[in-house]
Amino acid sequence: TTTTTADDDGSTYTLKPRPTPTNDSQYDLTNLSNGIQGSYDPTLFESQLYQWWEQAGCFEPDSKQSADTASTNGKEPYVLPMPPPNVTGRLHMGHAIFVALQDVLARFHRMRGRPVLWTPGTDHAGIATQLQVEKALMVEGKRRGTEEEIANASSEEEREKLVPREEFLERVWEYKEEQGGAITSQLRSLGASADWTRERFTMDPALSVGVSEAFVRLHEKGLVYRGTYMVNWSPGLMTAVSDLEVEYSEEEGKLYYFKYVVEDKEEEGKATEEFLAVATTRPETIFGDTAVCVNPEDERYGHLIGKRVLVPMSDIGDGKARSIPIIADEYVDMEFGTGALKITPGHDPNDYELGKKYDLEIMNVMNKDATMNEKCGEPYVGLDRFEAREKLWSDMEEAGLVIKAEPHMQRVPRSQRGGEIIEPLVSKQWFVKTEGMGAKALAAVKDGDITIVPSRFEKVWYGWLTDIRDWCISRQLWWGHRIPVWYVDESEEEYIVARNAEEAKEKAIEAGHSADIVLRQEDDVLDTWFSSGLWPFATVGWPQDEGKDASTDLARFYPGTCLETGYDILFFWVARMVMLGIELTDVSPFKVIYLH
Repeated sequence: TTTTTADDDGSTYTLKPRPTPTNDSQYDLTNLSNGIQGSYDPTLFESQLYQWWEQAGCFEPDSKQSADTASTNGKEPYVLPMPPPNVTGRLHMGHAIFVALQDVLARFHRMRGRPVLWTPGTDHAGIATQLQVEKALMVEGKRRGTEEEIANASSEEEREKLVPREEFLERVWEYKEEQGGAITSQLRSLGASADWTRERFTMDPALSVGVSEAFVRLHEKGLVYRGTYMVNWSPGLMTAVSDLEVEYSEEEGKLYYFKYVVEDKEEEGKATEEFLAVATTRPETIFGDTAVCVNPEDERYGHLIGKRVLVPMSDIGDGKARSIPIIADEYVDMEFGTGALKITPGHDPNDYELGKKYDLEIMNVMNKDATMNEKCGEPYVGLDRFEAREKLWSDMEEAGLVIKAEPHMQRVPRSQRGGEIIEPLVSKQWFVKTEGMGAKALAAVKDGDITIVPSRFEKVWYGWLTDIRDWCISRQLWWGHRIPVWYVDESEEEYIVARNAEEAKEKAIEAGHSADIVLRQEDDVLDTWFSSGLWPFATVGWPQDEGKDASTDLARFYPGTCLETGYDILFFWVARMVMLGIELTDVSPFKVIYLH
């Protein structure tokens, strides 16, 4: 067997070499010569025993059995994909639990005479790993810098504080080499009988080929698209995150009541004495309001529907303020607050849907670091969103627009990784259409192709896959699988989806572009869960060994038998593996989902 190296282009699926036996590491040498002296000391025996097991190939499935012979001799392989822990992580109780459970399954079926493949590996953990390197850079007084930022740096001193992409990735790989490997060593110390000759890392060249292949095939099927939608923006991480990476907590805040003054219909931008009382939990988003909405059945506001109101503190010159319409929709809860709802399509997912329904302007009033942008007016530009909240409320109070503020319990969305409050933003991102894929994954359980243990989680499975939203798969990070998309020249709209730069160039020429066409690869990387969603089949030779003979690992060990994992990643990982597995290989990736 040969080792996959960093220089490998990933075109072939290879195995790592088994450790070479040495004379000074024979199992139970001490025990045979001296017997156990005094109290049993596991350190004297367990490491030698494990080393002997690994050197003897005890954890490897029978290499002579093909997929064909397995079906005839009654010894179907038992395949158990190990959930890949973060490559720079350390052992915790969750790992100990899955090792105990999976090792029991692997050893039990191995003793029954079945070829067992327990596939180990690690995940590149895009956000978590990049965060560690960025923290190290901050200690040095440096940060990531785009080509544009470096080119426009005000001085050489400022330029030296900016780390370009290639240098940053070198730092991440160095960090991975320094910190990586500890967790796999710890798994060995627990006695995990995994086949380490088939150990994989999600950014191995062979697996990276699989990631690009999956993206291209899904795009060819019309299941991957680029669009402008409301996303969960993490200001601390400076990237979009998926719905599943947002955690909600009940926290005490305030409900702010203020006046939306009705516009004088005779003089645009001028106020009347009449006003509409509105309540909000986020005054800083007032700058992005494009309508006020009331319930059409609410008698209090029927006479105001169709009129316009003035946005507080929105000076547009000549003493005038920006005006927005009062609209009516049954969505508004007449009992909440004042029964009048400010609509901010650029910063609230529900408002975004109403905005599309009524063709309202979508205004983004924040920068990516959650500071206020130029649309908020000079006094507020550059302020943090929470600083802007305090200043705006103070200014509105001085202007006589404040009614009251009272304590209010609210659901606050926080980033699972960074912990900061998520900011809903409208942004151009890459998405996977999940409705059809979700229906196939749902049917796989309903039809019995996959069994979920314990069965009570079937209800959770059905509920989530029935009400599934498209999956935002682009991340504004540098560590990860760069999206295999190339833009033509400086265009942001014309792009080519290809497996690599060479294929992109060929496709561009075929499309009529000249041979000297300049292509620029997408800066964003793919969500870590996209690559780990390919784990059951990419780790055994997909797509490299597709359609080959029955002796390949892909033919022998896919689909898998059992996926044992924690119930907390049922949707993060398990559902996505099932969706991608069925879509890309036409079969369910395993027969049993066993949750602890």
